[in-house]
Amino acid sequence: MIYTRGTAGPPPDPRPVLVIGCGYLGSRVAAAWRAAGRRVFALTRGRTAALAALGAEPVTGDVTDAATLSRLPEASTVLYAVGTDRRSGHSMRDVYVGGLSNVLGVIRPPDRFIYVSSTGVYGQTNGLVVDESSATEPADEAGRVVLEAEQVLRHRMPHATVLRFAGIYGPDRLLRRQALLDGLPIAGDQEKWLNLVHVGDGVRAVLAAGYRGEPGGTYIVADGEPVRRRDFYALLAELLGAPPPRFVPPADPTAREPDRRVSNRKARTELGFSPVFPSYREGLPAAVAGREDARP
Repeated sequence: MIYTRGTAGPPPDPRPVLVIGCGYLGSRVAAAWRAAGRRVFALTRGRTAALAALGAEPVTGDVTDAATLSRLPEASTVLYAVGTDRRSGHSMRDVYVGGLSNVLGVIRPPDRFIYVSSTGVYGQTNGLVVDESSATEPADEAGRVVLEAEQVLRHRMPHATVLRFAGIYGPDRLLRRQALLDGLPIAGDQEKWLNLVHVGDGVRAVLAAGYRGEPGGTYIVADGEPVRRRDFYALLAELLGAPPPRFVPPADPTAREPDRRVSNRKARTELGFSPVFPSYREGLPAAVAGREDARP
């Protein structure tokens, strides 16, 4: 798998890195750093064999349990990419705010701390373009928790780099795949915008931030071409051989559905981020085929 295309950087760096949150994105970043010759530590609650197979050195611990974090190794770069695991029994706030606070309470400040956040911190529902300077007034609880975690990070580690990710998709992560295959309707307004990034490009953005991220900088990570829901799901259904998508009103007609178009201009300009998959038109066929690079 090729992760480094479009992210040219300095020669191999022997200094160790630490990945906290080795899920869909984090495990791929760990593999990319390992392929680049970095020594990679990876915090895990139990996936030691899988991480060792990637070439990482597993460190057992749980961000929601501060007592398990005393052995976190020193690293020049730390990636924090922890997401919510519904099976854990912890609330989103426990994980995002409490977990981050626990880590920041024990870790020695690295040269670079890269934090994976979300464009969910934006609450715009008018379809306008937003960037890093736009108001962060999330309309839902998830967005408010993500924003609170960002604020904790900024207070405790001001030099950290924050990456606000659009929706990540890729092999084995295709939005509404099973619903489309089953012919089930999708709840929501088909005219509203989706903001996305292929996981391979998400990895490239993290690597670029590790090379060039401005201390204290915030960057939106997205492919650069928002897509209306109807167009995204129409192509996905076609690629899957599923019936054309059907849309129905959301269950709660009073809910404010997000509707915004995020700009990746700052990441392009300052990080040199250049998506290999510049839109869903290139990314979806690759994802359905199980590819994480641009080769056919």
